[in-house]
Order: sequence, then structure tokens, then C-alpha cells
Amino acid sequence: MKIKIAPSILAGDFSRLGDEAVKVEKAGADILHLDIMDGHFVPNLTLGPQAVEAIRKRTSLFIDCHLMIDNPELFVERFIKAGTNNVTFHVEVQDDVRGMIHRIKELGANCGMSLKPDTPIEAVFPYFNEINMLLIMTVYPGFGGQEFMMECLPRIRAARKEAQMLGINLDIEVDGGINGGTSQLVIEAGANVLVAGTAIYGADDVAEAIRKLRGEK
Repeated sequence: MKIKIAPSILAGDFSRLGDEAVKVEKAGADILHLDIMDGHFVPNLTLGPQAVEAIRKRTSLFIDCHLMIDNPELFVERFIKAGTNNVTFHVEVQDDVRGMIHRIKELGANCGMSLKPDTPIEAVFPYFNEINMLLIMTVYPGFGGQEFMMECLPRIRAARKEAQMLGINLDIEVDGGINGGTSQLVIEAGANVLVAGTAIYGADDVAEAIRKLRGEK
């Protein structure tokens, strides 16, 4: 599967979000990753639909909004109307998981599902045939710049094995502590979508940083 790089704009300059989106698009990114936090599900506040709409006007990149919020069903329509291509929600906050999946798809977006590092990976297996992407957090969600949790590698392997057993090419995304040193570990474990913040936005040469994350010379 193609290795896709998804810069996390959370690590960019918030006074220049449109420019930050353009920068990574020109540098060869595949996806723009937006972390949406509500101050409840995670102890931080970030972006809303208005910011997504403004960013959408500046870039043609595929936008993935990772909803780290308690009540995603109240906001998915607004984020999709703002220009989101993929909505990723957490399995931990939904009583009606399939209802949420169907709602996102009815609104015309792809659906992703995520889970925290301490949630059993098996919790998401029943939905593999219905989602477009699985986001495996390799840090505890809420803040950027955390160190990669090596104990998450078996979770990636287990998810890829399950997808292969089902005969589906599920995008498996990882987020947290991804850099030039950890990117190859998660790719070897079965991930094909890599979210990176500081490793990209903190680099002197953004295009080179993206190539290194893919494993290209």
C-alpha cells in the first residue's frame, strides 16, 4: 500500500494556518490532519468548523478531521460542510457506533475510527468492513510533541493482520511521536498513513522531512 504522509497542522503556526496548509501541500503531503479537541474528551482546545472552512479555501489536500470530542454526532455535519473529507471519531465516546459511521457516510465524507492506547484494539475489529481508516494513537491524545509509545506496535500489527484476514485494504493511520526514527517501525508493523507534526513543521526542509518519513532517499 502507498505510504501517505499527513502533516498535523496543530504543530504549525496558528496565525498562518492557510499558509501552513499550502506549504505542506507543495512539499508533497498526501493528507492534512486536523486535531479537533473540545477540552472534555482531552484536556485541550483547538480548532472548530470555521477554521476548517478557512483552510479548505487555501488547499486541495484531502482533509482528515480527528474529532477528539465527547459528542461528535453534534458536530460532524458542520465539519463536513466546512470541507472535511474524512471524519475520524473515537470508539470510546459512541454508544451507537454504526449509526455514527452511517451518518458520516450519508453526509458524503469518508469515515475513520480511532481509539486511545489503553482501549483494546479488538474493540474496533467489528467495524473494519464499514470504515475507511483506522487511527491508532501512539501517544495519549490531547497534546503534540509526546514521545512515541513502543508498546503500541503490536496493536498496529494486530490491526493489519485483521484487515488482511478480511481481505480489505484498510488505511491504518498512526499519530503520536512519528519522526524519522519511528516512521519505519510503524510502516513495518503495517501502518500506511503517518501523522507527523513537529517532525514536519519543525523541519528546515519540509519536503525532505516528508520524503524521509516515507522512507525515500
